[in-house]
Order: sequence, then C-alpha cells, then structure tokens
Amino acid sequence: MLTKYHFPEGELLFRKGKETYGDVTEQAAPDLIVEDDCESIGGEGEMTYPQMKAELKARIKSVIVREFGGIDHLPDSLAELFNRR
Repeated sequence: MLTKYHFPEGELLFRKGKETYGDVTEQAAPDLIVEDDCESIGGEGEMTYPQMKAELKARIKSVIVREFGGIDHLPDSLAELFNRR
C-alpha cells in the first residue's frame, strides 16, 4: 500500500504489544518529531513527545501542529524546522 501512494522506502516503525508511541520513538531516537496536538482525543496525554523520558526530550526537537492542520505550512528546510518554536 505504501508503494502505491509513492511513500519513500525506509524502515517502518510501529507499536508492538503494550508499547506506547513514546516507547517506539525512544527506540528510533530521531533528531526531530513532528506530531499533531491530539486535541480531539485528549490532547497532550495522547501525544508522543510527552511520553518520552526527560533525557531524550532534551535532545529530540518537537514540533507540534494543530490537529488536522496538515504540515504544508512547515518550512522545507530542516534548519528552519529545527529553529521553529
């Protein structure tokens, strides 16, 4: 299905068993995470970044977008995205 819609090749990460999205993100150890604010399903309590350990939050940049707001308004440049508040 992913190739049908032209997603780039790469590793696909997902929750297993009782893992949370925070657990999966911690294992992946990205430099940046972009997620929506989960407003309609409970807000921050349902988001990935707040579930992560403090030491990982200190080195992983979080960018929050409004739920259903899309990402088209985000900068194309990673440098600009990292400097976004």
